[in-house]
Amino acid sequence: MMGTMTTHLAHEIRYAAPLDQVAAMLGDPAYREAVCDAQKVVRRTVTVSGEPGVGTGREVIVDRAMSAQGIPSFAKKLVGEEIQIVQREQWASESAAGVEVTIPGKPGSMSGQATLTEDAGSTVYRMDLDISVSIPFVGGKVEQLVRDLMLKALAREERVGTRWLAR
Repeated sequence: MMGTMTTHLAHEIRYAAPLDQVAAMLGDPAYREAVCDAQKVVRRTVTVSGEPGVGTGREVIVDRAMSAQGIPSFAKKLVGEEIQIVQREQWASESAAGVEVTIPGKPGSMSGQATLTEDAGSTVYRMDLDISVSIPFVGGKVEQLVRDLMLKALAREERVGTRWLAR
C-alpha cells in the first residue's frame, strides 16, 4: 500500500513596488510571456481573462512546454523530451489566487495559493504549493525535482518582475 506523499513549496519574492502595480503586472499577458521567455520555454500560450474581484475574478492560464534537457534520466523516462506545464491562477481579489499546476497526461499536480501583501511600499508575492506525484517508488524523487524546477522558474520570474517594475 503506497501512501500519497506531498512535497511543499513556499517561496517569496519581494518587489519594490506597491501591491496594485504588482497585481497589474501579474495580470499582464506581456509580462507572463516575458517570464516564459526568461524560463527558456519551447512553446507557450498565455490567456488572461476577467478582472480581480469582479464576477469569478481574473483567471491567468500559462501553458508552457519546457525542454527536459538536463533533468535526471529517471525523470526523463517519465516525461520524454519536453515537459508541458499548465499553470492556472484564479485571482478572487487583487491579493489572493488559487493556483493549480498540472502536467497533462502525467501523474502529478501542484495546488495551493498565491498571495500579495503590501509592506511599507514594497510587495511580497508568496507562492505556497503542495506538489504531489503518484508514481510508485520514484514519486518522492520526482516531487523534489518538480519543486527544484519551480524554484528555478520563480527565480527567473523574480528577475523579470524586478526589471518590469523598474521601467
